[in-house]
Amino acid sequence: MTARFTETLHPGYAQSLDIDGAMLVDERSEYQHIQIFDSVRMGRTMALDGVVQITARDEASYSEMMTHVPLFEQAAPKRVFIVGGGDGAVAEEALKHDGVEVEMCEIDAAVVAACKTHFADVNNGAFDHPRFHLYLEDAFAFMKKAENRNRYDVIVADRPDPVGPAEVLFQTEFYELLRDSLTETGVVVFQNGAPLLQPEELTDTLRQLRSVFPHSGVYLTVTPTYVGGYMALTWASKGTRLGETAPAVVADRFIRSGVVTDHYTPALHAAAFALPAWIQRLLPA
Repeated sequence: MTARFTETLHPGYAQSLDIDGAMLVDERSEYQHIQIFDSVRMGRTMALDGVVQITARDEASYSEMMTHVPLFEQAAPKRVFIVGGGDGAVAEEALKHDGVEVEMCEIDAAVVAACKTHFADVNNGAFDHPRFHLYLEDAFAFMKKAENRNRYDVIVADRPDPVGPAEVLFQTEFYELLRDSLTETGVVVFQNGAPLLQPEELTDTLRQLRSVFPHSGVYLTVTPTYVGGYMALTWASKGTRLGETAPAVVADRFIRSGVVTDHYTPALHAAAFALPAWIQRLLPA
C-alpha cells in the first residue's frame, strides 16, 4: 500500500501527496520536524512541521518570483540577503545575476545539511558558490550588527507560515530590522500566504509594513503545492515603488542578464501586480 503524506495547515482543508518509496529524511532538529521524500506527482518534497515547503516540480514559480522581480527592478544590485531559505532555491536564483553577492541567514543547520544532499538538483551548487555566504544563526541577531545596516539592495524573507520558530518573522521588530538593513533604494520581499485561506495575514502584514516603510505593496504568484491558489508576495522599501519600473526596462535587463528561468518572464513580472478585485479589497485603506 502506498504511503501518503497529508498536510492540514488550514482548518477544514487538506492536501495529500502519495510517497514514492521510503522517507529520505524524517527527523526532528532543534527547531522543527523535517521530512523529505519523493512524491508520485510532485517529485522531491520537503515539509517542515507537517507543512510543504518545496517540491521539485513547482518550486520555480515561488523562488523565481521572489527573487527576480525585485532584482530586475534594481539598476545595479550588488548584495542580496536571504532570511531562511535553507533549501537553497532562492540563493540559486539570486546567484544567476552576475556580480551579485548573496548572503543567507538560516537558523536550522539540519535543514541546510538535508537540502545539500537531497535538493542538489534544485540548489545547483549554490552552497559552494564563491559569491555565496551562509550564516547559521538567528536572523534577528545578525541584522542587529552595525555592519549590516544599509547593506542590502534586495532582501528575500523566505519565511514559512507564522507558526513555531517562524512566528517572530511576522513581528514589527523584524520589519524594522529589515528596513534598517536595506539601502535607500533596496527592496524586501516576503512570503505572505494564500489570501483565499489566510486573508487576515495579508491585511495585517500590509498594515504593519505601512507603519514601518514609506512604500509597500503586494504581487502574486501561483505555486500549486502552496494550497489556496494565489500566493501573496508582499514587498516594502524606503525609496523604491516595486512594480513601477517600465516593462521595457525590465525586459531589457532580463535579456542582457542572460538569466535562464523556468517560470519568470518580464511579461509575467508586470502581470503579477494586477490584483483580482477580491484581493484588492483585502488591502488596508
